[in-house]
Amino acid sequence: VQLQASGGGLVQAGGTLRLSCEASGSISSLDSINWYRQAPGKQREWVAVITWLGTTNYLDSVKGRFTISRNNAGNTVDLQMNNLNVDDTGLYYCNARAAGAVYWGQGTLVTVSS
Repeated sequence: VQLQASGGGLVQAGGTLRLSCEASGSISSLDSINWYRQAPGKQREWVAVITWLGTTNYLDSVKGRFTISRNNAGNTVDLQMNNLNVDDTGLYYCNARAAGAVYWGQGTLVTVSS
């Protein structure tokens, strides 16, 4: 499974961004796709997940602001991020889990200015 993340950028606080994670390869074996982020000087943290069944879950600090969704083909997962704040700044990674294996894409940088 190969993952390609895109959509990062610079935005002012209160703004919006939409990240996309495109999966290729053996996507029929995917159990879930997650978004993680890593702020400067901090550890990587989990942000959101969507399972193959469509179940979603979110980090408490992004609930009500971020929405994870998947296209019908199941090969693209988006993360809609609204009302961004400076604490959302970081390198965002998508991660796929399939049959016990974990795959990572490259990060896409989100910078929120005050």
